[in-house]
Amino acid sequence: MSTLEQLGFSFQPQRRVFSVRDLVGTVRTALEREYTDIWIGGEISNYRPAESGHLYFTLKDGEAQLRVVMFRMQARLLRFRPDNGMAIVARGRVTVYESRGELQLIAEYLEPKGAGALQIAFEQLKAKLAAEGLFEQSRKKPIPMLPRLIGIVTSPRGAAIHDFLNVLRRRHATASLLIYPAQVQGDAAANEISSGIRYFNKSRKVEVIVIARGGGSLEDLAAFNDEALARAIAASELPVISAIGHETDFTIADFVADLRAPTPSAAAEIVISARQQLEDQIGALARRLEHGIRYRLMLNRQRFQELGEHRAGLRITDAIRRRQQRLDELSGRVLSSEKNVLQTYRRRLELAAVRVRHHDLRRVLQGMHKNLQGIALQLPRAMRGVLLSRRARWEQLSAKLDGLSPLKILERGYAVVFDPAGKPLTDSARLSPGDRLRVRLARGGVNAEVLSTEK
Repeated sequence: MSTLEQLGFSFQPQRRVFSVRDLVGTVRTALEREYTDIWIGGEISNYRPAESGHLYFTLKDGEAQLRVVMFRMQARLLRFRPDNGMAIVARGRVTVYESRGELQLIAEYLEPKGAGALQIAFEQLKAKLAAEGLFEQSRKKPIPMLPRLIGIVTSPRGAAIHDFLNVLRRRHATASLLIYPAQVQGDAAANEISSGIRYFNKSRKVEVIVIARGGGSLEDLAAFNDEALARAIAASELPVISAIGHETDFTIADFVADLRAPTPSAAAEIVISARQQLEDQIGALARRLEHGIRYRLMLNRQRFQELGEHRAGLRITDAIRRRQQRLDELSGRVLSSEKNVLQTYRRRLELAAVRVRHHDLRRVLQGMHKNLQGIALQLPRAMRGVLLSRRARWEQLSAKLDGLSPLKILERGYAVVFDPAGKPLTDSARLSPGDRLRVRLARGGVNAEVLSTEK
């Protein structure tokens, strides 16, 4: 035996074996403490909004990438729609998603990186025309139901006119279409489209005018952000429907027109739909109901956040969010299988539509109008039933959450002991005499010192 061993010194290192859960949890805690509020810039890819309202995407910068999640309460405050390829700056905190052991950013705020010259010109013209009142709802003209002759200003060789005609043939074969050929891209496009609007107003052959074009970049749609075209639309005595680009594309013509259609196909659906007024009424009721539910949920969320300010409450909240993220992943798999079923039903509906073409469309629409009126009368009662059911469910979950609260356990005389590192203590072997402890009681706390330990 060596002299050092005789004196009681031992230099054999002790090996500590982490479990995967403990190691990932330790790394996550260290990251959350170090990077609680950071800004990070990159390009969006793999953008996927979930049915729950949460947003999932990846920020890329060269070959480096970082997964990002933005939860519903923060996503609903965004003033723009994120999309793949968009350069943004995100603010949030870095953490680790334990189910996959991946680094991710929980985003609280997003903003796009600077705007180009076309975007600035768009915003300036939009503000000018809005100040003149050209976007006011009061000046917009109603769209006629089931028009017999429809005027459309578009390129006769583009995909927009083919989509429009396909819908008319399928839904309202008796409607006639008068096409005014015009360029929809380039320096002369805005002047030709304005000429088409003036021609239809002068001839008085049509009942409604549709301006149609397929999707494109901001440069491709520049003709529809022209001030002269916007004033020609505003001066039209016939109602004008804009059907420009895709659903996410907005132009000055969309704001001035009497009605905006997300796509050319949707414009065809609008001009032949006799249920527009009733659908607007149902939509208004649904929005009022949604706003009421959101306001109530916001109040309850604030109350839960106050209860969860204790560290144990924060850990419960993080666990719930991680399970919500896992639920969103599973929901995505279910949606992919549902799409196949929906496609099958869509084909069946198209076959059924072909079989009933010989029926009088106006008589069918009158029957559908009566049925929808009956549904509208029953809708308030059904909404009240849903609200009562959701309220009862919410109260039940609140009672369960209150029963599981660590503070309730402390009220029964128990206490939570934290080791010198601030972690909950479950094993006396982790302590040595002289260590400082903090004891959390139902009201207040106690600082203590270890005199001895027992196994």
